[in-house]
This record gives sequence, C-alpha cells and structure tokens, in this order.
Amino acid sequence: MALQVILARVRAAEAAAGRVPRSVQLIAVSKVQPDARVRDVLAEGHRLFGENYVQEAQAKWPAFRAAFDAVQVHMIGPLQTNKAKLAVELFDAIHTVDRASLAEKLAKLAQARGVCPQLFVQVNTGAEPQKAGILPEALDGFIADCRKMDLSLAGLMCIPPEGEDSMPHFTALADMAARHGLSGLSMGMSGDFEAAIAAGATHVRVGSAIFGARTYA
Repeated sequence: MALQVILARVRAAEAAAGRVPRSVQLIAVSKVQPDARVRDVLAEGHRLFGENYVQEAQAKWPAFRAAFDAVQVHMIGPLQTNKAKLAVELFDAIHTVDRASLAEKLAKLAQARGVCPQLFVQVNTGAEPQKAGILPEALDGFIADCRKMDLSLAGLMCIPPEGEDSMPHFTALADMAARHGLSGLSMGMSGDFEAAIAAGATHVRVGSAIFGARTYA
C-alpha cells in the first residue's frame, strides 16, 4: 500500500541526511478522507494522523480511538478561537498557533485543565498576505509573549509558498527554531518532505499520497 512506500521514503531520507533512525514522524493527513481509507491505514499499524477541521475530527476520531490503541491526532489546519476548547480535548498536538488571541485562549485552557496538547507556532515564512501565520520579524516577540503566559511550545510549523523552492523556507524555519531552543519542526508535505527531512523536520505531513485523491463535497 502507499503508506509503506511513503514510510520507506521517509526512512531513506533520514538515512541520507544522517538523521537518527525513526526520528521523523509521519503525519498521515486524513482530512476529508472516507472512514474506510482511514481504517485501512490504521489496520496497517499507522497511528499518527492529521486533521484540518475540528468538527470533522470530532465526528471521526472518538470511534477510531476506541477501536485502535495509541492513536494520535494532530490539528494541522486553521483553528478558530471559539473552537479552541474542543480542540484541546480532541487533539494531541496543534500545529497552527498563529495569533495572539489564540495563544491567550490556549494558555487559559491549559491553566484550567492542567494539561495542554503539544503546540507549534505557524510561521508565514513567505509573508503571504492570504496565508495564516506569524511573520518572521514578529516571531521573537510572539514567542516571548507565549512564554510569559506559561504556554509551553514544542516547535514551529510552516507551509512554503506554492511554486517556490521549499528549501530556503525550511532552513529559515530551522534557524528560527534553533534560536529559540525549540526542537520541533513541522514542515514538508507530499511534494517536498524529503527536502524538509534534510533540513531537520521532525514532523512531515502527507495526505493524498497515502490515502488517494480527496473528493470534496
């Protein structure tokens, strides 16, 4: 199945980059995929998935978690502040912390609950006006503000501009993370995850190459 092909490519990219074996986590992006396809990937033993929509995850994952052990689900799409409470209950990690209001809400929820998902700050490395994320020049201040709120950060995430060479964006994100003592790097998708691994990615996000093409309603 396609999952095994992608996993083999991830491990080969790790080896080529001199990375520790199995240091890169493959997030199987299951958004808008039929339950049957997701179940097939679970049955193969994969346990880390990514979703873009809170309501879809709420409908899909409680049953799968009950049926399969050790499942992790990461939020990789934009998160509305009014859905943050539900998101922290549903997800093991949120990769799209991208504005002060969301960080403040997550900090309050973390204090109230005593636990918090892993959090990644989304950085708009291409400074694209239509794309979410903290601009690189604002990142230092944003991370400082998060830490003042006792919000623990796991790393950074980026989506390079479509049609551009991804590698400069990956290396820039890695430099930003290192500057702030953050080890997590969520970067790389179906077309560029091997380059991301070479640049230090800890999490790569691959969807249709594993599940097949999506059909949107």
